[in-house]
Order: sequence, then structure tokens, then C-alpha cells
Amino acid sequence: MKWYLAVVKKYAVFSGRARRKEYWMFCLFNFLFIVGAILLDNLLGTAIKGIGYGLIYGLYVLAMLLPSFGVGIRRMHDVGKSGWFFLIGLIPIVGSIWILILLCSDGNAAENKYGLNPKMSG
Repeated sequence: MKWYLAVVKKYAVFSGRARRKEYWMFCLFNFLFIVGAILLDNLLGTAIKGIGYGLIYGLYVLAMLLPSFGVGIRRMHDVGKSGWFFLIGLIPIVGSIWILILLCSDGNAAENKYGLNPKMSG
């Protein structure tokens, strides 16, 4: 949970680096909160018929849009790539596989042009 909160505290920070653990723990908790929002939508009757989610889900996803982009861009920085490199994921199949490999790769051990190695700096 501390990793999720760390990303939310850096709400619209696109500079610096993010460890694999920070990225994937944010993804895990984000997924769990999305499932919770969908369940709440259905329990409270705010879900749109035929879609299965509604207002609560929409507000949560909208609120997490910038932190999600931010941590993804910082993750690209950790492996030594520009944040714009994240857009390669838009290429069907190959782009998604390539981005997944980068997201799972260990970051640069030394300092790179985006900052210090987050594993070494705290």
C-alpha cells in the first residue's frame, strides 16, 4: 500500500525514476480499487445497464489517470528510455509486448540522465 500512496503523492510528477516494485505494486492496488469501484457501482445501483460500471468507477479512473501516466513514464526513465517511449505500447501486439518487457526489466544500476538509481537512493 505504501507504494500506491507514494505514486499518488507524486500525482503529476513525470520526472525521475520509478522502481519495478513501485510500478507493479501501484498496478496491483489500482486494479483492486478498480474492482472495488465496479462492485460499489453495482451494489449502489450507479452502474450503467449493459456495461457493468458507472459513476464511481469513472471518477476513480479519471482521478488516477495522471498518476498512472506519471509512474509509467518514470518507469521508462528507470530503464533509460524517454517517457515518450511509453507510446510504443500503442503499436498492436509488438508494441505491447515490448513495453511489457521494459516494464519487467531491471532499471539501470547506475545513475542515468533521469536521476539516481531509486534502489540506491532510498
